[in-house]
Amino acid sequence: MSSTLSLGHIDEPLLICGGAYGNLEALEALLVHAAAQGIPTTRIIHTGDVIAYCADARATAEKIRQLGVLSIRGNVEDQLAEDADDCACGFEEGSTCDVLARSWYAHARSQMTPELTAWMAALPRHLTFSMAGKRVRVVHGAPGLVNRFMWESLPSADYAGEIGQACADVVVAGHTGLPFTRTLPDGRVWHNSGGLGMVANDGTPRVWYAVMVPGRNGPELTHFALDYDHALAASKMRMAGLPEGYANALETGLWPSLDILPDEEKARTGQPLDLSQLNGQADQAAA
Repeated sequence: MSSTLSLGHIDEPLLICGGAYGNLEALEALLVHAAAQGIPTTRIIHTGDVIAYCADARATAEKIRQLGVLSIRGNVEDQLAEDADDCACGFEEGSTCDVLARSWYAHARSQMTPELTAWMAALPRHLTFSMAGKRVRVVHGAPGLVNRFMWESLPSADYAGEIGQACADVVVAGHTGLPFTRTLPDGRVWHNSGGLGMVANDGTPRVWYAVMVPGRNGPELTHFALDYDHALAASKMRMAGLPEGYANALETGLWPSLDILPDEEKARTGQPLDLSQLNGQADQAAA
């Protein structure tokens, strides 16, 4: 598969999610929401890391593969496709996140099949399409580095550089697990739908997705919070012997470590995300 797959022009709604992370319960809840909004699975975009922290690695990846979801390779797909020894998540060596990753990555690796390995190896790294007169590029971390964490609090210059490298008006990304829409002074947009399979460190068990529709001035993006059977997902993690920190996170809404977060994002720990505020960011992007 080419590193970039062009989808051409799209004039219908798209559902955007990222980081299914092996959370089958969250994925199944998402599919119900997609159907209720009249969005078929072939118009769902997944921004990478279909497998990670949660228990149902194989079942989650197989469902996404079989349903024809528009998926790209995240760092986890890269590593599993190559049968590598670690997730290459970008965590600092020896940090809490790095230590915990060794456990969940080993679990994910043990659930791989030849069919899933071949599927992941064939996934594109980026998707491109046009909508409402704007160029859109879908990436995992950043256009130039699959595991770069593009936090909302980063300087505008960081975003300008990455969006420029993408040759796009709108970049849709994942990897950080936190939902936001960032609009630059020149009107270009960076959007992260948040994590589908893990909480957003906001003290609630909700997970996140977004919907993109054509608007008068470009794509319009709306964030959505998703409730699902997080207790079952956490129970499965404990039964599988996966790290308690992440099982607990599904229930409490709090990450087991803040190692990777900049100070501004750390300060928001435990503060429930406000959908109206998130969608106010998105409205600004569409203006």
